[in-house]
Amino acid sequence: MEGASEEKLASVSNLVTVFENSRTPGAMPRAHRPPQPPGPWEEPDVGEALESGPRTVSRRYLSSLKNKLSSGAWRKSCHPGTCPGPGTQEPEEKRIVRELLETEQAYVARLHLLDQVFFQELLETARSSKAFPEDVVRIVFSNISSIYQFHAQFFLPELQRRLDDWTATPRIGDVIQKLAPFLKMYSEYVKNFERAAELLATWTEKSPAFQEVLTRIQSSEASGSLTLQHHMLEPVQRIPRYELLLKEYVQKLPAQAPDRADAQKALDMIFSAAQHSNAAITEMERLQDLWEVYQRLGLEDDTVDPSNTLLREGPVLKISFRRNDPMERYLFLFNNMLLYCVPRVIQVGAHFQVRTRIDVAGMKVRELTDAEFPNSFLVSGKQRTLELQARSQEEMISWIQACQAAIDHLEKRNETFKAAGQGPEGDPQEQELKSEELGLRAPLWVRDKMVTMCMRCQEPFNALTRRRHHCRACGYVVCARCSDHRAQLQYDGNRPNRVCFSCYTFLTGNLLPEDKEDKRRGVLEKGSSAGPGQSLMCGFLQLVGDKWGRSGPRGWCSIPRDEPLVLYVYAAPQDMRAHTSIPLLGYQVTAGPQGDPRVFQLQQSGQLYTFKAETPELGGRWAKAMERAASGWSPGEPHGGDLSD
Repeated sequence: MEGASEEKLASVSNLVTVFENSRTPGAMPRAHRPPQPPGPWEEPDVGEALESGPRTVSRRYLSSLKNKLSSGAWRKSCHPGTCPGPGTQEPEEKRIVRELLETEQAYVARLHLLDQVFFQELLETARSSKAFPEDVVRIVFSNISSIYQFHAQFFLPELQRRLDDWTATPRIGDVIQKLAPFLKMYSEYVKNFERAAELLATWTEKSPAFQEVLTRIQSSEASGSLTLQHHMLEPVQRIPRYELLLKEYVQKLPAQAPDRADAQKALDMIFSAAQHSNAAITEMERLQDLWEVYQRLGLEDDTVDPSNTLLREGPVLKISFRRNDPMERYLFLFNNMLLYCVPRVIQVGAHFQVRTRIDVAGMKVRELTDAEFPNSFLVSGKQRTLELQARSQEEMISWIQACQAAIDHLEKRNETFKAAGQGPEGDPQEQELKSEELGLRAPLWVRDKMVTMCMRCQEPFNALTRRRHHCRACGYVVCARCSDHRAQLQYDGNRPNRVCFSCYTFLTGNLLPEDKEDKRRGVLEKGSSAGPGQSLMCGFLQLVGDKWGRSGPRGWCSIPRDEPLVLYVYAAPQDMRAHTSIPLLGYQVTAGPQGDPRVFQLQQSGQLYTFKAETPELGGRWAKAMERAASGWSPGEPHGGDLSD
């Protein structure tokens, strides 16, 4: 056993000598260097040696390295002839140190093969033949020369001296403590590993000279019939092996051993280095995933940023302000932006087309209460405001939480950012932009079917002479006459946009010749109070009976909080003028004649109104609300139950 061990140590010493000579002036050229004694690399694993041909390293294998920091699979068993015999009484801790030394010898030999054989041969061929760039070779091997120099010139000789003088100095904890800070250089190698593997595969196919050098070295006895990719995995696997061997060493040390405190401290430092390498692998995977997303999007260079982090992606439905049926869309949420995309029908290259980019800075997100579109939410940004519908309640909540988390994280990072003030829980939802935000951020466009008349002049729309338009500043649906103005909007790059007369006056400070706001307001000219916080009760009711005509249209009914004794009936939820108002004080609320629990009536001295709710539960709530109003109840008075819809 001692003869075999001495032979191995001599071969490694020769490798170190060759390394030193190659760095000194007057060193012999490679072609005239004496042949090296067989090193430990000439004994490959049986399973690896049986495989032939180049084998690429899969990304799945690289990702699995993070989960193997405490796996026993990293242990290398002793080779026959190197382990102590049955009759040898050797302490367990010394046996582990011997195993650490033997695996270090094999590791240094593998590093020598990578740095002094593969790297130098490819570099010399690149310089002489110009068949492939030198930079490609340097990127493939990263900082392998620094790693090899450290282990060959410092760590391996120190381990050898400690084992030779084990009787007088039975300790290695202090040596490994000196090693641990240098292990952080592995993070650079690990981070570059996947790129190196890709370049290796590319230039092997692209350059015959590159492939010839690899084939010649890989077929040699020194390479053990293994590919360069497999040899390049050795540095990636080495730190977990250190951790496992040192952990076992600490466990086997006697309680009063002089090396116990140093060994435990060294183990902690090795664990920190392993975490550092693990973080490098995680960062490399993040960049790879990010690049795959960019390829699916086909983004321009000014949008691609390696510092971005993909937080969430998935399909949603876009609620259109013109169409009745939502449209399929796809969202990508990053830490600094939300990309609103359209799936491509023909997926050539990019799979999605980016329609809008909304910056997380200044973005707001909230749930929408829309009976027609359940599970819908609003994303309001400086560039655009979107009404979106998720496929389920859980998915909607997940999107809102992800967007809000991105907003909160950005606010914490930017100390000068002042979050927009939010009212207490239960405050009414904003239906339009605040005046100080006009032109600074994209508004939410009111859907066409939510109004039947211009939201400024209250004139009814028709298909020929009074068509619908949208104010680009406030999002109101207005007629052509009320939106025959243009103003520069900051969120659209200060380009002129169509705006209504009210926004035009606010944004430009110019007064119109005829102020449309000066005309006397009619009794029925009252906003519909579509928001639940603005009304005691609001919703659609079927208008039944001769009073409304035989067709029985649906009407948007509302009992405003500021007028709790009056019922307003509108043609659409966002209309600015009602077509009917009913003072409820003194009316009697009775059940309908059909015996339908959804039907109820309002009756007073010859006046009769019949309504039909969508469900019996809604019918009961509407009847209760009208009974309260008929009795003169106001919101400030105590009364059981809550009627807000």
